[in-house]
Amino acid sequence: MKLLIILTHPIQYYAPIFQQLSQQCDLKVFYTWGDSCLEQKFDPGFGKKIEWDIPLLNGYQYEMLKNVSKQPGSHKFNGIHNPNIISKINSFNPDAILIFGWAYKSHLKVIRHFKGKIPLWFRGDSTLLNQNSGFKSWLRIKFLTWVYSHINKFFYVGTANEKYFEACKVKQENLVWAPHAIDNSRFAVKENKKIQDLRVQLKISDKHIIILYAGKFEEVKNLKILIEAFKLQKNKNLHLLMVGNGPEEQFLKDLRNNNIHFLDFQNQSEIPSIYHASDLCCLPSKSETWGLTINEAMAAGKAILVSDRVGCASDLIKENGMIFKHDDLHDLANKIHIMTASRQDLITMGEKSRKIIRNWTFEKISETIIEELSKLNKK
Repeated sequence: MKLLIILTHPIQYYAPIFQQLSQQCDLKVFYTWGDSCLEQKFDPGFGKKIEWDIPLLNGYQYEMLKNVSKQPGSHKFNGIHNPNIISKINSFNPDAILIFGWAYKSHLKVIRHFKGKIPLWFRGDSTLLNQNSGFKSWLRIKFLTWVYSHINKFFYVGTANEKYFEACKVKQENLVWAPHAIDNSRFAVKENKKIQDLRVQLKISDKHIIILYAGKFEEVKNLKILIEAFKLQKNKNLHLLMVGNGPEEQFLKDLRNNNIHFLDFQNQSEIPSIYHASDLCCLPSKSETWGLTINEAMAAGKAILVSDRVGCASDLIKENGMIFKHDDLHDLANKIHIMTASRQDLITMGEKSRKIIRNWTFEKISETIIEELSKLNKK
């Protein structure tokens, strides 16, 4: 069976899935951004050029499609314009097409062109967690309902994403769970020397507790409230570690005290040790479709604290952590106080994190997709 996947550019969380799929079907991936996506790109969220240090193109068949957009990229609808995408698809003649994201000129073109001709599958992680009421929201849902009426099958990543598709009138029978995942085994590896070296570098005792934020320093992440809530803590053996870069970097650094530490963006080969050196991972975002940093922290066996606007909260946060009301300084400060009162409690929550995340794997995603592909073969 032939499966075609359409995606803008290589992503570290998807390459392992494609590698697994290629061993079980005739897979081809079309990258619609084009050859320029292979160049080191400026990431506005990090405020710097980013190049991942793990291979993203090994182990599966792919093609970089010609993109004639004057401003190529995934930042806007017209950033993806592939004049030959329809003919390329016809040449490959797939049994199904899996499209990641609809809000690009060529992706929507494919969705409209192949409706009723080839089974169309969709992957996206949008939610309604920060949806406002009113005419604009109503109009958006109406438009999305039209877009998704072209799709035969939806691989939803979690509960909030499932509710989003249901709001867009997607039938339950067309929804299939394929969880958001990371490489659990890689993040589970604990390198004691790296952990010790990091604490020595930061001058943090092994007996002290580290709260970690790892990601982009941008307004939507709501990092100011995390720093403010941390400053309200009376425990002098508590530290906040901010790992990343971005447009709010200097503003946030100006708020720090002696127990607030900053590290630059850490690449994939280094970030697991950052999680392992910490005790509690916090994601205070105002809006977050999922939050794969939480998967990573859980695979490393860490306790979790997230806002109620983080998409993974309803699925992944159980007895392994807490959820606070977004933008509520005192709720966040109180939950930090409760969670950091006992390091042993944090260790226990971390062990529960590891158990919860066990089934959120690349293997589950690829198995689900192959199962749906095999159903087509039986029709």
